[in-house]
Amino acid sequence: MKAVTHLLPALLFMSAAAGIAVADTPPPATGYGQLPYELPAVGSYQLPPLGIARDGDLLDADGKQTSLYEVFGDQYILLSFIYSSCSDVNGCPLTSYVSYQIKAEMQDNSSLADKLKLVSVSFDPEYDTPPVMKLYADNFKYAGDAGEWQFFTTESIASLAPILSDYGQDIQRQYSLDGKRTDDFSHILRVFLIDPEKQIRNIYSVGFLHKDVILNDVNSLMLQGKSELLESDNTKGEQFLAKTNQLFSPGDNKTGYESEAYVTQSKNLQSRQGQAADLLGLIKVPPLGLPAINRDGRRTFTNKMIQLGKRLFFDRRLSLNETFSCAMCHIPEQGFTSNELSTAVGVEGRSVRRNSPTIYNIAYAQRLFHDARENTLEQQVWGPLLARNEMANPSVGHVIDKIESLGAYDGLFESAFDGKKPGMETIGEALAAYQTSLLSANSPFDRWYYGKEASALDDVQKSGFDLFTGKAGCVACHHIGEQTALFSDNRLHNTGHGYEASMGLANGTQSVQLAPGIFVDVEQSVIREVSEPKPADLGRYEITQNPDDRWKYKTPTLRNIQLTAPYMHDGGLGSLEQVVRFYNKGGIANSLLSPLIQPLGLNDQEIESLVAFLHALTGDNVELLIADAFAAPIGDRSE
Repeated sequence: MKAVTHLLPALLFMSAAAGIAVADTPPPATGYGQLPYELPAVGSYQLPPLGIARDGDLLDADGKQTSLYEVFGDQYILLSFIYSSCSDVNGCPLTSYVSYQIKAEMQDNSSLADKLKLVSVSFDPEYDTPPVMKLYADNFKYAGDAGEWQFFTTESIASLAPILSDYGQDIQRQYSLDGKRTDDFSHILRVFLIDPEKQIRNIYSVGFLHKDVILNDVNSLMLQGKSELLESDNTKGEQFLAKTNQLFSPGDNKTGYESEAYVTQSKNLQSRQGQAADLLGLIKVPPLGLPAINRDGRRTFTNKMIQLGKRLFFDRRLSLNETFSCAMCHIPEQGFTSNELSTAVGVEGRSVRRNSPTIYNIAYAQRLFHDARENTLEQQVWGPLLARNEMANPSVGHVIDKIESLGAYDGLFESAFDGKKPGMETIGEALAAYQTSLLSANSPFDRWYYGKEASALDDVQKSGFDLFTGKAGCVACHHIGEQTALFSDNRLHNTGHGYEASMGLANGTQSVQLAPGIFVDVEQSVIREVSEPKPADLGRYEITQNPDDRWKYKTPTLRNIQLTAPYMHDGGLGSLEQVVRFYNKGGIANSLLSPLIQPLGLNDQEIESLVAFLHALTGDNVELLIADAFAAPIGDRSE
């Protein structure tokens, strides 16, 4: 029966539009008829950004790999999530009907057709393969076919999961009364209007999904964009607009850039204004899945300490040449690590041998740095401040003198630390306070495992959990407790990865980024021929000088692991699938390989399930912590 249900949505919305009752369905939504109220005039209202529209990997209707950002380009986007066999008249058929009406408008409006694109993504990749999506798309072709309406799916549920998470799409497979899996999904209809800067400008639910509402919003945004363009250059803007007849893509209008009075017009700055969060509240009551913060008799953190630490964390002036901050290696929107660099780069481009670890939930780490050379955050913060290849300060005193010379810190230390001035102790405690507050949990896993919310994980993720705690044995090093889970044993292990890297044994290819979003696979032998030899890294041995500690590195937490690529101590593995496949083959053999590292015998489906489970470890307050970071005051002219 399912082989022909791709026609069902088209039949449903055509019946609803014609006023024909469909048995056992709710009354058709407003989107099928006339809008019952008058819309405000185009351009008379604002649509403030609601957040950044995230990227994700897709397959087009011809089976070719692409991504959301490639599809978006520099157009306005109406993004919807559907599945081809949906029978809810006020679900996917409604989305398709409204999109079809908008495409009809494009036939007579070339400007709209040029600037707006309709994008539909399936959340049922098991059935909605590229050929099915191509067949589904054929239902909605329009004579003349002006304007683009493109249909996509994904390679697997695992590759779909991060997209659904990023767009807040809670999709649950439905089951019959006898417990059998059906072809239907339970989901909340949400359609996203996205501008050329990839900012979400509106989200339409069933009650507001109407052609006239959407077109009013699109036209208002385009009118606003033209006004901003003209205002950016009072003398030449009008001529420029007439000449180019297009809006600026992400970036900046550089008119007048040669003048000292130049002020950036970049819209991207608007999305980084931020919103302060209650970080002290997180410390007092950690999210579900995390234990209480234990200070072991040390000073209790206060909000003033946290805010002072945040200011220090984002202040580039604390480096030797005042160009480098803690946040440049631990980037908030990149999982408080750096997704773009395998290993960190410090002041003046000086290389660092190791990957920047995430500082989400770092408060619980009993050992710090990949080689576990420190045991408290208060002490750890001085390592990067003084390391020549990181922030390069010559001494503790130099850092203290620098802070005391900056008016922005006048009275802040004294207020936070009962009259104490900047010093090695208070600087360390302030930075530790902010890092301690970056607690992120209440993930889908936590809600399922600790909150007993049965639907928080899907079937694939549950299978992944069974593998994590069973056949794959991940839980041996990434512990899960009865009440809380840190996903780390806080110990060090030799997996063979460090051995292979330091001995120059790596073969095959390495992914190399040429430009944003553009990667090529290059043979390791070619890389060795044209690059400087990597400095040896012997791990824990460099601290203890014990030969048995060669190539041992600390077990990282797996919380928020989806956000913190690349992986391993040197960023040598670029994806979670690569990590799982590395462990599946039993690591790299060497005389000191941990006995816990053994071949796992996982097949491709099991690897996919395990990766899907790891995606379920992302905390629900990540956006809150990023927004709070964006609210840091450093960079204001008053500083």
